[in-house]
Amino acid sequence: MATTFKDYYATLGVPRTATEKEIRSAFRKLARKHHPDVNQGDASAEERFKEINEAHEVLGDPEKRKKYDELGPRWQEYEQWERAGRPGPNPFEARTAPRGEPFEYRTVSPDELEDLFGNSAPFSDFFEQFFGGGGGGGGGRDARGRSQTFRQRATPPARGQDVEGETDVTLEEAYSGTSRTIELTDGEGRSRRVEIKIPAGIHEGARVRASGQGGSGAGGGGAGDLFVKVHVRDHAGFTRHGSNVEARVQVPLAVAIAGGSVPVRTLRGTTVSLTIPAATQNGSRLRLRGLGMPHVRGEGAGDLIAVVDVRLPVPVPEELDSWAKHQQAEGASKE
Repeated sequence: MATTFKDYYATLGVPRTATEKEIRSAFRKLARKHHPDVNQGDASAEERFKEINEAHEVLGDPEKRKKYDELGPRWQEYEQWERAGRPGPNPFEARTAPRGEPFEYRTVSPDELEDLFGNSAPFSDFFEQFFGGGGGGGGGRDARGRSQTFRQRATPPARGQDVEGETDVTLEEAYSGTSRTIELTDGEGRSRRVEIKIPAGIHEGARVRASGQGGSGAGGGGAGDLFVKVHVRDHAGFTRHGSNVEARVQVPLAVAIAGGSVPVRTLRGTTVSLTIPAATQNGSRLRLRGLGMPHVRGEGAGDLIAVVDVRLPVPVPEELDSWAKHQQAEGASKE
């Protein structure tokens, strides 16, 4: 049986000079009007929706549209060849899609087509003859009556799964930045190692991303990402509060009374001098600017907060002991 030529431009109501935008706009307008969900039980609307979808499937794809435009002026030539019993090779064989190539629908997904039309073939014989991926003639059907092209569609690209893991770093490593090597094993038991960079200033619980180092994609899809959650261990000498770091600093009583300076260790591994004003009270908080944790984003760093821990000399000097007892006696007499 001869295949009937389809005028896709007439189906969408656009001229042959229509732009991609005009074709897409016409398709959307007509598809909304004739969608089977909007016209339940209307067989004519269902058939019209098929025609609209098929027309946009061709005209909405630059490669298919080019082949269709080349076919148009020569359609009568092909029709004569077909009516004559197809003697010799197909005169359009070089212009049509190669047999056996997978085909991926773009306008409406295969699952949506199956839900809408069930066993009914969603595309015409004309479409399958020139643009389908099934074998031979008008395109064939499977056991349920659906077109082979529909069932043999290419698997759509699928992005690989993201992979998550955890690692620990010391506060010093969090201060300066470090790296970790993560070993991953895929579903087939193959192992590989991925080095991740941990930026300076990273916070507890933050995740580091290694793009494209997760699970492999399918059908040409890209790989997933590797996310590593970072835990910063507690430190015996420093307590972190955001970008600031707090440390207790021992200050001799004489220095606390008269003033002076004491050495303070930093997370850099260096020692700086901290100025102690005269009459500094125990528990006072003195700030060393820029010696805290570096900011992950942007320049600069937090501060190092020195908490003064006044220490008495051991043993207590005799004159200090006498002065303390005198102060104690005066306090008792005032009571």
